[in-house]
Amino acid sequence: MGSKRQNDSVVDEEELGPDLKRHKSLGESSPSSPPASENPQLPGFNYGDDDEEEDYKSKQNGSGYDGDEGDGTDDEENDEDENHIMRSRDVEVRKDCPYLDTVNRQVLDFDFEKFCSVSLSNLNVYACLVCGKYYQGRGKKSHAYTHSLEAGHHVYINLRTEKVYCLPDGYEINDPSLDDIRYVLNPRFAKEQVEQLDKKKQWSRALDGSDYLPGMVGLNNIKETDFVNVTIQSLMRVTPLRNFFLIPENYQHCRSPLVHRFGELTRKIWHARNFKGQVSPHEFLQAVMKASKKRFRIGAQSDPVEFMSWFLNTLHSELRVSKKSSSIIYECFQGELEVVKEIHSKALTEKKENGDDQDAGTEGSSVIMETSRMPFLMLGLDLPPPPLFKDVMEKNIIPQVPLFNILKKFDGETITEVVRPRIARMRYRVTRLPQYLILHMRRFTKNNFFVEKNPTLVNFPVKNLELKDYIPLPTPKESEKLRSKYDLIANIVHDGKPNEGYYRVFVQRKSEELWYEMQDLHVSETLPQMVALSEAYMQIYERQQ
Repeated sequence: MGSKRQNDSVVDEEELGPDLKRHKSLGESSPSSPPASENPQLPGFNYGDDDEEEDYKSKQNGSGYDGDEGDGTDDEENDEDENHIMRSRDVEVRKDCPYLDTVNRQVLDFDFEKFCSVSLSNLNVYACLVCGKYYQGRGKKSHAYTHSLEAGHHVYINLRTEKVYCLPDGYEINDPSLDDIRYVLNPRFAKEQVEQLDKKKQWSRALDGSDYLPGMVGLNNIKETDFVNVTIQSLMRVTPLRNFFLIPENYQHCRSPLVHRFGELTRKIWHARNFKGQVSPHEFLQAVMKASKKRFRIGAQSDPVEFMSWFLNTLHSELRVSKKSSSIIYECFQGELEVVKEIHSKALTEKKENGDDQDAGTEGSSVIMETSRMPFLMLGLDLPPPPLFKDVMEKNIIPQVPLFNILKKFDGETITEVVRPRIARMRYRVTRLPQYLILHMRRFTKNNFFVEKNPTLVNFPVKNLELKDYIPLPTPKESEKLRSKYDLIANIVHDGKPNEGYYRVFVQRKSEELWYEMQDLHVSETLPQMVALSEAYMQIYERQQ
């Protein structure tokens, strides 16, 4: 009896091996020591997974399953102990399972966070392939094992290793008919597939019989998260950014959850074998809430321009290897402005102090000129103020303005008055154009009492926006050609009142050059003429090659 009890204790310690190792590698105490509030596992439960993590790593290395690193110490024990331990670890692999017909693909949804529905832990979580719920572990006292006995649901997939098991029998199922579930759980793309994405015109069919276009799937609005949805849908049209995030090897050095969740979301949006024609960005939103310290959160409407600015800067800082290195974000969106600032000084002494590193003052002694160059990821355009008074028909005429008029802000001559941090007159000139140009129209102005929305319509071309005709551009080098012609690929629109409205987006599908209107789950084809009639709020233009 004594030896059997000793064996059981060895097995329990071995089964908890991966979790112990993870805690020790992170410099934490063992899982049994933290207080109940910090411990993700419930006391008294055995979450043993037969060293799956070691098994998974060894298979990733192409070496097959050779057992655990600690197997060498077992040689010193007697044969009975060794056989008992190996029997508890060696999982039988079977190709035939009588319960495969109970798998219900209609209820499977892998978009939500991978937490056990009972213990709320994210360690060793399995999805029941019969009812779709998540449970932890598959040892004899685990929640998945208990669920298999109570509900009679027998087929489970490990959400990390993608292995399928039959409980309570405990054997692994190796059946190719389950591969489609693995592809939905973790979509994969080869480099050849990524290169062909913009040439494919094929529709895909969901399990319910509805058709959808990969890359043109609706995104679930969890609660007032349409500002995130329109930003994601716009960024999905930026080809180099999309291709970068479709292949996880490009950013495996990065430890940021935000980067990896955005990569997962990108792969799900462009996956051609989904079970349903929409995607829920739940995990991505959780990562956004954590990274932004709840500045952007579920249930609170925010501005897509602010979110885009924060998101691109955060992605860049997480992806770059060193402080001076670039990233895919800067390669796509970064341009450069030359800024000339005129400051009216009150005294001559202030000018003398600042005169060393400034350009010469040209308008007498009271004006100081500062010239500097600054990078930009997006350009803000000012709209003319709307009319205050109604016309004869007792209606406000909605004014229209050509895009080229408001682009004059960047011609190097038009003066923009700035109040903060101190009163100054600014002149802007573009010195380097990015591959993808983001413009946003400043529609919303805040005063002491409320937020006002400017309803002015901006007339813009959908194709062939030639910038050199309207703003001065730097002369290219001898070997290079000046490329300043842009095509619109995404147009974010705001409808409704300033604090109550909602956002939708028009995006272009490159394979057929068709335009689609997307508002959360609703995706519909539209005419290019309809794109130009909307109240544009933010636009992404792509430079012609």
